[in-house]
Amino acid sequence: MQKKYTAVISSLFLMGLLSAAPARATDAARPGSLNYVEGQISIGNQNLDAKSIGSVELQPGESLATGAGKAELLLTPGVFFRIGDNSVARIISPRLTDTEVELTHGAANVEVTEIHPQNFLRVIEDGRSTELVKNGLYDFDADRDRMRVFDGQAIVQDGNRQVKVKGGQEVDFTMEPLQARKFDKKSLEMTDLYRWTSLRSSYLAEANADAAGTYVGGGPGWYGGGWYWDPWFDAYTFIPGDGIFYSPFGWGFYSPGFVVEAPIFVRGHYFHRFGRDYQAWGPGRHYGMPNHFGRGVRYGARGPAAGFPGGAGSRGFSGGGFRGGAGFHGGGGFHGGGGHR
Repeated sequence: MQKKYTAVISSLFLMGLLSAAPARATDAARPGSLNYVEGQISIGNQNLDAKSIGSVELQPGESLATGAGKAELLLTPGVFFRIGDNSVARIISPRLTDTEVELTHGAANVEVTEIHPQNFLRVIEDGRSTELVKNGLYDFDADRDRMRVFDGQAIVQDGNRQVKVKGGQEVDFTMEPLQARKFDKKSLEMTDLYRWTSLRSSYLAEANADAAGTYVGGGPGWYGGGWYWDPWFDAYTFIPGDGIFYSPFGWGFYSPGFVVEAPIFVRGHYFHRFGRDYQAWGPGRHYGMPNHFGRGVRYGARGPAAGFPGGAGSRGFSGGGFRGGAGFHGGGGFHGGGGHR
């Protein structure tokens, strides 16, 4: 009898946790929201720690500074701004249609997984304004006065002249006139900030696969594409309104209608990672297989099992790829942890 009561109490406790899981989703994050910190981080005289995640929001004119540490800010939904050690970033404008950040010291990576024509997204460095116009990965280095486009496209404003910078190109702000030139992508991949950015992207993709399942069929708290809180990862993650949006690192961010295809399933908030052999993943289609891995957005018909009316089993189509291949970027499965925290 005691075991029976214990099981009931445990079930009720778990249900309470699950029902509380999307609590912060109703208070969506805005541009300038702090989503992760590690090490020495501050805003003015205020030191930040893990308790600041999800509750601190930089206001116009405020600066985020790091010592021996790193931090992640959310900009428009699907855009992550990450600064490295000994860096300072200032929020100029946090509006959804006019988002502007200035990097005054150090280095920053900007991961753009979704951007709309209505978004005006700019990074200021060395007095120059760089507009990010396509999905991709962008690197800014204020100490060396340069910016790089790993993937995507940016437009640097140089007085009355605009310089278009494509994937694999950089701009040295010490040169006059400014011009885009090629750089070695492998040199960027070797940097600590790039590797940390890649790792953060993978964590948030896992959080997406976890959180998106909460809203299959339009569950409580669903308001369309945007930032959603996942308490199991203690962070906001990006959930698109439809389809699968691929990050520059190859990770998929799933809408509720597509999360059933994610290469991860959750049982009691422990996760299973799929290995390199996608043929052993079991029946069904999974992102990471050759026909679904790619850059851009994949849409297709959603079946009732995904929470949408209409036919099931349609393959849909893929946009042009970030990096092709038969699996994830950098190996099999998501990051090598033992489970959620």
